[in-house]
Amino acid sequence: MRSILSKTETMLLAACLVLLAVALAGPMLSQPGRYHDFADQRVLWGLPFAMDVLSNIPFALAGVAGMVALLRLPPLALDTVPRAMAWLFFAGLVVTAGASSWYHWHPDETGLAIDRCGMGVAFAGLLGLAAAGRVSNRAGAALALAVLVLAPLAAQVAAHAGNVLPWAALQFGGIALMLWLAVLRSRRGALAFNCGLVILAYAVAKLLELNDHQVYALTGQFVSGHTLKHVAASFAAGPIIAALWPLGGSRQNAAGAIGTAGKRARRAGHA
Repeated sequence: MRSILSKTETMLLAACLVLLAVALAGPMLSQPGRYHDFADQRVLWGLPFAMDVLSNIPFALAGVAGMVALLRLPPLALDTVPRAMAWLFFAGLVVTAGASSWYHWHPDETGLAIDRCGMGVAFAGLLGLAAAGRVSNRAGAALALAVLVLAPLAAQVAAHAGNVLPWAALQFGGIALMLWLAVLRSRRGALAFNCGLVILAYAVAKLLELNDHQVYALTGQFVSGHTLKHVAASFAAGPIIAALWPLGGSRQNAAGAIGTAGKRARRAGHA
């Protein structure tokens, strides 16, 4: 009897179940006591933590640019599921811009939970898009739905129980899944974006985040690692926008060429 799930779908499901088991049964992981102690606490134009707040603007710009690229696509340029996942990702970037700005305006546990919920929307779209492109459309939709449900729960566990393990399992487990998906061949008709560049942007952002105070000191207190982290993370949208943009232009040009050819043929027939 043929299996209901393909081999890659089975592997993806198994990996997700392992991550879920780690999140539920793993040891408690406490959040660092000085997590909210960001390096750059300058007030500019009356705005507290101004640079960490304003550096969320690139998230919003990337999200809007991605939505514009999606609006340019003809109806048949991309399957329904990858299109929906892309919309979810870019909308998540806009939500992240607002949620992260809210948190950095007044850093506390409540704001951090809101920030993580915003990131969860973007994670859901990104992982769903990658899985749809390299495993199957139904795998992408299921993975995105799972992340949309689990990310807010993980954020609340971290905020109220002080256990960040579920969030860490979702965040770092999601990147591990991206690494695996990056080595798989893109499916025919899928959105073939460079997963490696997305992962690189995330890795650079995480490195900057972990060295927030060190970067601030090295730059003579000009810019902090966390501020640069926001900018670096927003570049994760670049490979996806770069993959979407030619689809809109090429399809429109093709349609125009077909229309021009048709007009010439009709004129030739009347001659």
